[in-house]
Amino acid sequence: MNEVRTLLTGRGLVESPRWHGDRLYFSDWTAGEVVAVDLDGHSEVIARLRSLPLCTAWLPDGRLVMVSSPDGRLLRQEPDRSLVTHADLGKAVWNDIVVDGRGNAYVNAIGFDMMGGEEFRPGFVTLVTADGSVHQVADDIAFPNGMAVTPDNSTLIVADSYRHSLVAFDIGADGRLSDRRVWADLGEGTPDGICIDADGAVWYADVPNQWCARVAEGGKVLRTVALDRGGFACALGGPDGTTLFIVAAEWRGMSETVPVPPGTGQVLFTQVDVPGAGWP
Repeated sequence: MNEVRTLLTGRGLVESPRWHGDRLYFSDWTAGEVVAVDLDGHSEVIARLRSLPLCTAWLPDGRLVMVSSPDGRLLRQEPDRSLVTHADLGKAVWNDIVVDGRGNAYVNAIGFDMMGGEEFRPGFVTLVTADGSVHQVADDIAFPNGMAVTPDNSTLIVADSYRHSLVAFDIGADGRLSDRRVWADLGEGTPDGICIDADGAVWYADVPNQWCARVAEGGKVLRTVALDRGGFACALGGPDGTTLFIVAAEWRGMSETVPVPPGTGQVLFTQVDVPGAGWP
């Protein structure tokens, strides 16, 4: 079993890891920062945005987009690092984002303000096409979390945390979704951030179970990586794509005044056998 090592520590609620170029990018929701870190642990804040959640993705042209949940906008970072509006999403509790190889962005929304104490409502997925138009393309996802697109741009997989499952959709030529199905029943698994590997398996991070798990379609567990705190998201990257990066932090629960104690957020990594594929 490969060792889990620490790349960066002393952070808050860490999420949305994305390998791009030769660095890992992630969000520190507590600090309102998007951070890049290299494999030697040298880090740099590349954007600041007060948004909870704060998730990011990369467009095919290499520009970063990030979800500004409070004002319902998808923002794009220009080469001078200024932020401009990429699309108006509308009012919702916007959460995760993935951009496919054609430049279509899928952004999901939680259906209720859990931090504000609202009653549960299921969430949905919205498509932002490459030309900037916005369309809701899926609904009735109990708690939509991480998303990933297969390398052939044909399938979107969404983590439904409350239903303990991964849900798949076919992606049409226009980016619209169809043929909804349960891709994997995870039993007691509670998926947060996810990624896909070249064998078609999905890695998911799990906060309450404090692990990352690799599962095949249908839900068979192929491997687990044990953690000593909640796993919020994972991403495959590194020079050959076989480094599994994990963002993790201590989780005290939504009923606590401070759900994640300051300084407990970490970026971890371990080696795996199958490289990453698709998006993110």
